[in-house]
Order: sequence, then structure tokens, then C-alpha cells
Amino acid sequence: MTTKKVTTKTVAAEQLDTPIKATKQAKTQTIATVEKAITPASGKKAAAAPKSVPTSKVTFTLPKEAVEQAETVAVLGDFNNWQNGVTLKKQKDGSYAASIELEKGRTYEYRFLINGEKWENAWNAEAYKPTPFGAFNSVVTA
Repeated sequence: MTTKKVTTKTVAAEQLDTPIKATKQAKTQTIATVEKAITPASGKKAAAAPKSVPTSKVTFTLPKEAVEQAETVAVLGDFNNWQNGVTLKKQKDGSYAASIELEKGRTYEYRFLINGEKWENAWNAEAYKPTPFGAFNSVVTA
């Protein structure tokens, strides 16, 4: 059951049985705060809090040969609405990698963005899916 707190309300003297002084300053009186139980319109109990979604850690990597002379490498996909890419870190062997927690059991499309201008697919993707732009996206299942 949810409770709702009704705020305190100030009522002007005209609304009460208190006379107003000649200076026309209104006297006020505070009405007490009331707590009221709210029931959904359906009369049923409110829904329980959502259950946590199982996730799986997915590691995205690009080999050194794919990212030669790269200053930045990010992964973008439908898991982040193709915006605000996750930056990959350069590894000792020259490759780039980053791990992301994704909802388990779902399939995601993604691509890498090198230096903010060149798109690259994963060399080790599970599959590739054509896009309406004449390219292919890499596919991974978490």
C-alpha cells in the first residue's frame, strides 16, 4: 500500500470565523497534515518492484591490425542506442578491448568507431547483419 502525504495548507481569515482587523491584515490558521492511503484505481494491489535482469559480461576486442595508428576506439550498438560509445582501452599487445554488462540471452548489433570517423566490424563476431546503409553490423549474443 502506498501512502501519500498531503501538504499543510494555510487558510485566510476570511475563510474562518475570525474577524479581520481594520488594518486589513489577514490572520491565518494552519490545517493539520493528513496522511491518506492510496489504492490503485483497479482496486488491486500495486505491482511489485521489477525483478533484476540477469546480465552477462561481454568483452569487445579489435586486433592491433584493425586499429593501427588509432587514437580512440569506441563500441556502439543497439545496447546504447548507437550513441555515447564505450571507449576501448589499448592493450599491451596493441589491440583494444572493453567489457560491458549486457542483458543475458539477447542478441545485439554493434560496430566499432575508430578516431570518431571510421567504422569497423569485429573480426571475431558471431555473425554479421546487413544494414539499410549498405554495410554490415557485427552481432553478439550475451
